[in-house]
Amino acid sequence: MKNLAPDTTIRKIIFIVLAGVCLTPFITSPIALALGFGLAVFMGNPFEKYLHQYIHLLLQVSIVGLGFGLKLDEALHAGKTGLMLTVVSILTVMILGYLLGRLFKLERPLSYLLSAGTAICGGSAIAAVSPIIKPDTKQISLALAIVFTLNSIALFIYPAIGHLLNLSQEQFGLWCAVGIHDTSSVVGAASKYGNEALKIATTVKLARALWIIPVSLITMFIFKNKDSKIKIPWFIGYFILAILLNTYFPFFDRFSTGITALAKSGLNLTLFFIGSTLSIRTLKTIGFKPLLTAVLLWITISVGSLLYLIH
Repeated sequence: MKNLAPDTTIRKIIFIVLAGVCLTPFITSPIALALGFGLAVFMGNPFEKYLHQYIHLLLQVSIVGLGFGLKLDEALHAGKTGLMLTVVSILTVMILGYLLGRLFKLERPLSYLLSAGTAICGGSAIAAVSPIIKPDTKQISLALAIVFTLNSIALFIYPAIGHLLNLSQEQFGLWCAVGIHDTSSVVGAASKYGNEALKIATTVKLARALWIIPVSLITMFIFKNKDSKIKIPWFIGYFILAILLNTYFPFFDRFSTGITALAKSGLNLTLFFIGSTLSIRTLKTIGFKPLLTAVLLWITISVGSLLYLIH
């Protein structure tokens, strides 16, 4: 046991140093994610069992901070622009997910988790509908592993495709909000593309996240479970409050730039934490049929929304 202590201590020091580096402005979101994943693969994460409870909290605080970089008219315009695309894409993915689940003979709860995660907001949607459909632990873990893996890929390839196709800031922000599963990767990819893209992507994605409520209600009807509770993403209300404060109280103008910068650093740290919870061992648990289902859903929503935006 004495021989293991120095190794554990060194890994903890390296983890803390890398986490600190991710808070600097020199590290982009994809690099933060890659650093976390590299650490998990080559050294292991010494804090893995403690991180999960903090990842969502840090993400929510960071998103609320981004609200101080937005004005109400910008938020309303972005929400209105993305509304139809949001409704159509959610319906398409949920229906296609059901059909693919039947085609590949997936377990019904797993198929539904993958569909909800792709259609709305990744891990948050999976966490919201899980208490309603009551999947087993393995199905939840598998759905989360697939969603987080695809999120990680999206964080790298979306900005590259956006630049290749010369997408405008507005187009890219909308595309991110619709095509990428999890809010952390949406904001990460958009922040790499530009400030305008970041504002649009954040607003549309959080408006999209509110669809957890009607989808949860429909889920209760489909799975005939009236005793389940719906998890409402309350932090979105704080995001809206931040926008209102920044719009109607000039006092916050002097702090908005600093708060937004801190929020972006917090987001990078969140992505580092997420990357550090992934591992080769986790990825090996992903089966071919669930992965194929998720990839087909992702391709459908990504390509479909992109074609809509560029035509």
